[in-house]
Amino acid sequence: MIIPEKTKFIKQGNKILMKNIPRIFAGENVASGDVIIASRDIAHYLSHVMRTDECLVFGGGNEFSAVLSADGKNIIVGDKTNHPDPSYDITLYFAPIKRTDDLINMATQMGVARLQPVITERTVNNHVNWERMKKIAIEAAEQSNRNSVPEISAPILFDKLNLPGLCFADERFAYGDKNPDTNTAPDNARGILVGPEGGFSDKEFAAMDAAGAIPLSLGKTILRAEVAAVIAIEKIKK
Repeated sequence: MIIPEKTKFIKQGNKILMKNIPRIFAGENVASGDVIIASRDIAHYLSHVMRTDECLVFGGGNEFSAVLSADGKNIIVGDKTNHPDPSYDITLYFAPIKRTDDLINMATQMGVARLQPVITERTVNNHVNWERMKKIAIEAAEQSNRNSVPEISAPILFDKLNLPGLCFADERFAYGDKNPDTNTAPDNARGILVGPEGGFSDKEFAAMDAAGAIPLSLGKTILRAEVAAVIAIEKIKK
């Protein structure tokens, strides 16, 4: 098991030394004073690999200093740190793809708050192990220095989406079918929809256009779905 680390700079005499401190997700309701049972993997990593009893735990948007108990059975949560949560109030609506794990990893690193799978007409991956995706999101949050893990909701059908005002990645810009000069995201945009490998169907484009969904260009090239998700998130981050 590999636990992501955070670099801490400490002063020793006239030298500045770097010290890597492991970061561990401890649940959404973690608080100072909590005593958390340490798994065998975490206890072994801290005491035998990193040779330290120090770590950082996080959850619910907060980060805390913590130590492994002398017997290696518990993690004792200490004071809250001053590290802010580098995430955004953004929902990524996405069609599950063959590389959904990569998409989840990247979207988490980009700071989304929520991940909403959407089953479109051309969705080909309908059998995703969502429990595994949650673990991937946790690992990505630990690694990317976030204090929170994005919520992953149960998949919904495209027809159940609230389309008015929803931004969506529109590949028609890449084909020259739309004018990129009209391509802007509203200041209050809080969500964006990305389609599957085969793109949206004509019926879905018609539904989004009729409902007033907001098309956004991701450039002049056709992108892999997971790459499109990263660029789409960046376009609406404020």
